[in-house]
Amino acid sequence: MRQAVLVLLTALGLLAAAPRPILAQEPMTFDTTELVIETQAGGSHRFTVELALSMRQRSRGLMFREELAPDAGMLFVYPQEQEIRMWMRNTLIPLDMIFVASNGRIVHIAEETVPLSEKVISSGGPARAVIEVGGGTARRLAIRPGDRVRHPLFDGG
Repeated sequence: MRQAVLVLLTALGLLAAAPRPILAQEPMTFDTTELVIETQAGGSHRFTVELALSMRQRSRGLMFREELAPDAGMLFVYPQEQEIRMWMRNTLIPLDMIFVASNGRIVHIAEETVPLSEKVISSGGPARAVIEVGGGTARRLAIRPGDRVRHPLFDGG
């Protein structure tokens, strides 16, 4: 009986420490900034992006959005380079995920991610940030790994 009580108390403690789910109606604000993606083919593409800097902002991301302007997106920034894993839970629109290293170079692109999917989408190696833009944007603008992102958060920004 005593063991059962200990197990129950431990489980309740873990539940209390677990982060609460993010709900669509919870207000959350994001600062905006501009960045430019310069392609190796000579293109220069300007985006207005919302900044997801905190863990709570990164957890919300573009969830529950029903549309995204062609020149808009979100920039998820992590404290240091790491393998970044994302998913599309509660995300209603297809996105391109552009993974960026600290030096501003694009290291990987996941195109046309599937809305509402819980499949893990990985950077495939170290990255410092992810830019999410509307699905098909990378193909339409010929954005490829090796291209450069210009923004003050990246070395040489």
